[in-house]
Amino acid sequence: MFENFLRRLLAPEPPALPEAEAHLALAALMVRAARTDGLYAAEEVERIDRVLMQDLSIGPFEAARLRAEAEVLEAEAPDTVRFTRALKAATALEDRARLVQALWSVALADGLREAEEDRLMRLVANLLGLSDVENAQARQAAERAMGRE
Repeated sequence: MFENFLRRLLAPEPPALPEAEAHLALAALMVRAARTDGLYAAEEVERIDRVLMQDLSIGPFEAARLRAEAEVLEAEAPDTVRFTRALKAATALEDRARLVQALWSVALADGLREAEEDRLMRLVANLLGLSDVENAQARQAAERAMGRE
């Protein structure tokens, strides 16, 4: 289904992604973050949809459609590095901490913080060019935001 997209991601020097594909890559990375602990909870699905609606200014049906496509892409995609590399190329440095905060909000949506999630988020933050401190700040910001909901 996503052969051309995956082929571009697997290229040694992937081209910059068009906006729609960058959104799909972000959604797929959120799905991967949610599935990392082996449980894809309803709270995580709801969080992904909410983040997509808020960040992309889209409605609930479009968010659900994008998430459903991302679920298929995430299952077919070989590794996290290529998603992250594509997102890094498509995202300005100043927006990457916000992206990691959104990923943390998904990973923590089920109320659990697993070692697998920590490892994934550390990898993603590093690949996006963020330090461990910036990753921790993004997690703390996600936790604070979730506490206010």
